[in-house]
Amino acid sequence: MRSTYMAKAHEVERKWYVVDAEGQTLGRLSSEVASVIRGKHKPTYTPHVDTGDHVVIINADKIHLTGNKWEDKKYYRHSRTPGNLKTATAEEMNSRKPEKMLELAIWGMLPKGRLGRQMYKKLNVYAGSEHPHAAQKPETLEIRG
Repeated sequence: MRSTYMAKAHEVERKWYVVDAEGQTLGRLSSEVASVIRGKHKPTYTPHVDTGDHVVIINADKIHLTGNKWEDKKYYRHSRTPGNLKTATAEEMNSRKPEKMLELAIWGMLPKGRLGRQMYKKLNVYAGSEHPHAAQKPETLEIRG
């Protein structure tokens, strides 16, 4: 009888990938990147172990949204003080903090809890085309979209 392979945290080999977000649709790009961060693209994927790779996203300010989402999509935050709910449209968010849109979308697609927070640390998003991770020799990850 064969047993199912279970990856161990110290045996996981992590790669670095760089993704160009220019012209990519927010949701489609986010789901692909979340899958890579979780490690679902690997044959050694184990649900309770962080088997994913590091992802660097560049050109986050050139992301694409379909339909009227630039005006209709809203982002909410609250300071926990009564009457202090802040809202921002996708257009405002893109002009102020373009990285935050991608970070929030990918964060929502990761597991909740300790493991999800550990996976989220492997995401690096930058608004421009420059990133400080050249020393890790990231490979280009092609995302169709």
